[in-house]
Amino acid sequence: MSDENLMLAALEQAELAYSLGEVPVGAVVVRNGEIVGRGYNRRETDKNALVHAELAAINEACKALGGWRLWECELYVTLEPCPMCAGALINSRIRRVIYGAADKKAGSIESVLHMFEYPYNHKPQVTSGVLREECSDILKRFFREMREKKKGADISRQPDTEV
Repeated sequence: MSDENLMLAALEQAELAYSLGEVPVGAVVVRNGEIVGRGYNRRETDKNALVHAELAAINEACKALGGWRLWECELYVTLEPCPMCAGALINSRIRRVIYGAADKKAGSIESVLHMFEYPYNHKPQVTSGVLREECSDILKRFFREMREKKKGADISRQPDTEV
């Protein structure tokens, strides 16, 4: 399977997050072309700061493969990983990280930090920008709808006034 096809699988996971009202980020872990772990953001749903798409996918892959070392695996994620997830990618020994959209506020692979350039014992390879537009568009759509809902809620709270 191509990087684009596997990123589409990550986008499917992002759509699941979107349907729950979660920030739409999705991830898949792949070994030898086969998806062995899937995940999407569930922080609000689970009331848990740790349930990022990458961590959920890594957790599922570890269970499926029977170990924590994912050195034969690649992770496809729709948004550049944050520092927590970048650390998990290092610790799980993911061979390669492929992401779609850059995260200028919290991205810790190439945007804000360059976690894989520090002298850790493992350095995943990185491919960025795979289906960048599609990965960015779902986030833009989500946040636009959130702003519109907030604006609507603010208007409905205002008292009725007569002229």
